[in-house]
Amino acid sequence: MILPKIKILDEKDKTLRKISKEVTFPLTEEDQKIIDDIITYLTMSQIEKYYTKYNLRPGMGLAFIQLGIPKNIFVIVEEVDDEKFENYVIINPKMLSHSEELIYVGEGEGCLSVNREVTGIVPRYARMRISYQDRDGQRQELRVREDLSVAFQHEMDHLNGILFVDKIDAKNPFKDKEKMREI
Repeated sequence: MILPKIKILDEKDKTLRKISKEVTFPLTEEDQKIIDDIITYLTMSQIEKYYTKYNLRPGMGLAFIQLGIPKNIFVIVEEVDDEKFENYVIINPKMLSHSEELIYVGEGEGCLSVNREVTGIVPRYARMRISYQDRDGQRQELRVREDLSVAFQHEMDHLNGILFVDKIDAKNPFKDKEKMREI
């Protein structure tokens, strides 16, 4: 695998605060290539020989806005087995429903745009159902839970100019922890 040339914006960049725009179809060749590059990058970032060789931070999701492109597209690459991955290309997502149960990531959420240690919990829905369009513009529905639900909510926040650090209570970073389940 060859590492794609991807420049991920840092949290200080105001572009990350922009609200992404609805995508029209068909996708441009450039958008298709960016999607493929993101899949390759995220996959390599989760395989030890590549993240060691290229000094990558492991990541499972990336929104177009993190590359400075304000389009409603994000990609998630989930490792389902040892070096076996499931790819999700999500375009124009809408949350249809979610659980009442809240969860949080025990070791804390991370973000490829936030290059620092962040302490605190980010409340997320344990399960949710979304509608979205695939690469061909076909309307799809998907149910996600646990880690995948957290990743989807994290990336959907990016499309709305929100970073996970915004969801941590600055005065009380572990606020309401007892009302949520750790994953």
